[in-house]
Amino acid sequence: MTCKRCNGEKTVKAGMVKGDQRYKCKECNYQFVPTRNRNKNDNTKMTAAWLYMHGLSLRTIAKFLSVTASGVLKWVKKFAKDNYEKPAPHSEEVIVELDEMWHYLHSKKIKCGYGRLIVAIPVNLSSGSVEGETLIHFQKCMND
Repeated sequence: MTCKRCNGEKTVKAGMVKGDQRYKCKECNYQFVPTRNRNKNDNTKMTAAWLYMHGLSLRTIAKFLSVTASGVLKWVKKFAKDNYEKPAPHSEEVIVELDEMWHYLHSKKIKCGYGRLIVAIPVNLSSGSVEGETLIHFQKCMND
């Protein structure tokens, strides 16, 4: 029996995992099960990426394909990296809207609201520096 990591020949039995024999390498202390094949075929990976692009959650896809959600995330990231380029900024002005609830603590609740409109104007595109201005939008709440 050879180690999967270092190809060492000194391996010993190290218990059972889900009915399969586990081995431990004496040279690098790596534990492995030689009969397990964790690799999924490309069709399964493409199906996972396709389902994710159509709005299914990672957990739903993982349950559907009988794999882990972290595995689905890795496949989707690899698919995106291989097939898409990051879009270049096309405008000098970027408008971002944050949808965070805000309120006052330890005071009368006269005002409450949500959302801040941030306008970011790039100063130096090579360093990513921006100048910004925030506009606070709030709604008045009814006092009880």
